[in-house]
Formats: sequence, C-alpha cells, structure tokens
Amino acid sequence: MDTIDHREIIASLNQPQKAELTARSDMPAVLRLLAHGGLLIVLGAAIAAKVPFWPVLLLPHGILLIFLFTPLHETIHGTAFRTPVLNRLAALVCGFLVFIPPVWFGYFHFAHHRHTHHPDHDPELERPKPRTVWQYVVTLSGIPFWLSMLRVIISNAFRSSREAFVPQKARGKVTLEARIYLAAYLLVAAASLVAGSDTVIWLWVVPALIGQPFLRSYLLAEHTLCPHVVNMLENTRTTFTNRIVRFIAWNMPYHAEHHAYPAVPFHKLPDFHKHIRAHLAETERGYIRFQARLLKTFPQ
Repeated sequence: MDTIDHREIIASLNQPQKAELTARSDMPAVLRLLAHGGLLIVLGAAIAAKVPFWPVLLLPHGILLIFLFTPLHETIHGTAFRTPVLNRLAALVCGFLVFIPPVWFGYFHFAHHRHTHHPDHDPELERPKPRTVWQYVVTLSGIPFWLSMLRVIISNAFRSSREAFVPQKARGKVTLEARIYLAAYLLVAAASLVAGSDTVIWLWVVPALIGQPFLRSYLLAEHTLCPHVVNMLENTRTTFTNRIVRFIAWNMPYHAEHHAYPAVPFHKLPDFHKHIRAHLAETERGYIRFQARLLKTFPQ
C-alpha cells in the first residue's frame, strides 16, 4: 500500500474533480432525512400504539434516534444541504433530539478537525480512550457522555463558556443556545408530568439510552488505536461496512475520507473513496471486528 499525505491527495485532483466532489445539493440530504425520519415516525407510532411485542421496537428506534448525531455532524459542516437555512434547521432539531447543542458542537468539532488525534489539542481526547475492559464498558454505557453533555448545557446556560475551542466572540451565542435547549427540555418534562403521559419516556428517553452504546462503539472506531500523526490517512480510520450502517451513519464510515477533505458532502464520499482508497493506512472490515481488535489490546 502506498500511503501519502492527505494534502497530496487533494493537490492531485484537478479543478473539475474538486468541483464535482464538493458540489452541494439539497435533494440527497432531503431524501436521506425523510427516510431516516420516516422510519423513526413509523417505529414511534407502533411503540406509542403499543402494538404486540412493541418493546422489541425500542432497539431499532433507539439506534435510528441516536444516530441523528450523524446528520447533526454533517449539517454543522454546512455540507448536508446546499441551502444554509436547511443546514441550520436540521442541526437545531437533530441536536435537540440527541442532546448536543449544535453551535457549541460546531466549535468543538472544528477544533477536532484542526487537531485531529493530537494528544494535547484534540478536544475529543480530553477524556482518554478506554484502556481496560471496565473503562470500555463504562464508555459504551453512554454514562460519561450523558454526564458530560449535562455539564456542558447547564454550565454554558449559567455562565459564559470557558472552553478554549469556543472563541470569545461566540460565547454569548453558545450561552443563549444552552439556555434555549435547557428551557425546552424542562418544558417537555413539565408538560409530560402535567399530562401524566409516559410518551416522551418511551419514544425518546429510553430509546436514546438504548441506542447510545451503538453510537459509542461506532465512534470508537473512528480514531482509536490510530497513530498520533498529522496525516489524516493515518490518524483516522475508514471502516468497511454494509449499506444499512452507511445509511444510518450518513456515509461517515468513510471517515478518513471525510477528515482528508471535509468539504466533500456525505453523498459524495463514496466517490472520493475511489480516489483515496489505495492510500488509506487505517481501515477495518466491520465494526464488530474493530471491537474485537480493541478488546485484545486490554490487559487480560
């Protein structure tokens, strides 16, 4: 395998190729969001109606719900839709449903892109990756994530963000966003209590808890066990998987491709993969195989 720097890959593309790969369009994301959201509505309606064996539906509903993180991710890049307002609206809704404020997440995530897998500067590495079976179980449980996001929302709501990746000029916007989200969550909770309804519990809270371990395991595969180098073809992993996972994750299993050229929209990543696949240093054939590989690195 011939591994070169990701910048060399982009430099090797001519202008028509770059224009084709980075062209934005509303329709692919509209169709993907309608399909993703439509499945959530169908499953949610069946759960709400308590059809026979409805608890079984909580798992697929939860996975689809929590994987709204992936359109959130794409929309904060501004590449999901060509129309900016559609990116902002989708990010607002998806972020609310997965408990991640999009403005704050945008600054967090762009810092991650600037300092991908750098031990001292990548905010994703502020919490160490699991190094024991117990740490792995705790990570997959989602408990550290939920506690972290609770802290972020409450902290940002009541004081200006002090996180280094949030610029001073944006801190007021981050604070306002946190206050709106916190108020909305409290309003939903209060309305449910007044109505004496458990609908929110079964359609949102429980599915989010059930789905979170699947998102955590998916995210672990993106950079864990990759070397701490600058080259995006080495510090980021592409995971080869089936169409169902690629659909739910909005093509983000092509993760080295995304980090190498973030301007490429999700629906163009398979095309960019053809240009880059011979140079990928970190790949895995499936998420289960990656988890098995990770577990083998832990002390026995």
